[in-house]
Amino acid sequence: LLFSVPNMSRNFLSRLCSPLLALLATGLLSLSPAQAQLAAPPPVIAARAWFLLDNVSGQALTENKPDERVEPASLTKLMTAYLAFAALRQGTLKLDQTVPVSERAWREPGSRMFIDPKKPATVEELLHGVITQSGNDACVALAEAIGGSEEGFAQMMNREAQRLGMKNTQFRNATGLPDPQHYSTARDLATLANALIRDFPDRYPMFSLKQYRYNNITQPNRNRLLWSDPHVDGLKTGHTETAGYCLVASSKRESRRLISVVLGAGSDAVRATESQRLLDYGFQYFDSARLYNARQVVSQFPVYKGQLAQVKAGFPNDFAVSVPKGQAAQLKVKLISKQPLLAPISQGQQVATLTLLLGDKPLGDYPVFALENVPVAGIFGRAWDTLRLWFE
Repeated sequence: LLFSVPNMSRNFLSRLCSPLLALLATGLLSLSPAQAQLAAPPPVIAARAWFLLDNVSGQALTENKPDERVEPASLTKLMTAYLAFAALRQGTLKLDQTVPVSERAWREPGSRMFIDPKKPATVEELLHGVITQSGNDACVALAEAIGGSEEGFAQMMNREAQRLGMKNTQFRNATGLPDPQHYSTARDLATLANALIRDFPDRYPMFSLKQYRYNNITQPNRNRLLWSDPHVDGLKTGHTETAGYCLVASSKRESRRLISVVLGAGSDAVRATESQRLLDYGFQYFDSARLYNARQVVSQFPVYKGQLAQVKAGFPNDFAVSVPKGQAAQLKVKLISKQPLLAPISQGQQVATLTLLLGDKPLGDYPVFALENVPVAGIFGRAWDTLRLWFE
């Protein structure tokens, strides 16, 4: 079934011309037929793979080899931090909790925060060691505290990656040290960065710290963009000889946030420069169009065998999309209900799919959710709706 979408947010509608308002009343939102200007061509990045993600809509604004499996190097530590944040939320870890430093953690090769087996570190110190100093020793200490061993922690990493939808990722350690079976992709790393920002807004500011001092040693954050761009507030660098120079960066300008992933650049300076080019492209050539407010009723759909004849549907959060500048009036919206909808229906259950098009080009399909519960009707109501279904 195809339903009209008459209730777009005022902020969005105010940017569209008056003829569009007349079209809204006709049912399906089909905007001005004028040809849209082509979006500016995306930059060619000096890297093996890259990805630019709109944080709110989840849209990829530009990409290259997004699903090619590559060595993630220290970008692995984004998942190490994610699981540590989850443990803090669950109460299995506390920031001021001291963690013993094992011989294995102390001897871990590569970048280090210089923890000492004779001096237990706190969880908060280890998190700074992971995020700011990129310490492999800190990663192993946290992994042992959370998973019992680094091997057990790697299993937790893989389960979480599957849950987050990281379809082409496999972890073998908490640090990102090279392993043939340790890999990820530009798309998956953008998904992970987006999840960190979304799920742990209270912890995310740790990624913006420019330096950290531990054991009388001050180390700077290797993310150069934190020093050169005031809008950038994270996330993580990575480097090995085989992976090249990598950076996942996030920038927020006004209400928009973009996440860039650059993998396999030729130097520290190049990964920073190319990440900046990606972010600038997204902010310069795309607008954010908010279509619906959080919990705004997008439409109401008929329900069978329920105590209510219809269910209100919409989005739990503000729904916005990125479109090339000046092309918002080319948006088309199709709303398709999952009919027949049978009670009981729970708030938050998907009841429809919203398809967005820019002119004739698909932008994506988005689930639309029930905004209320619809309990099952009594025996007579269920019997009546059974008869109705027979004739429809």
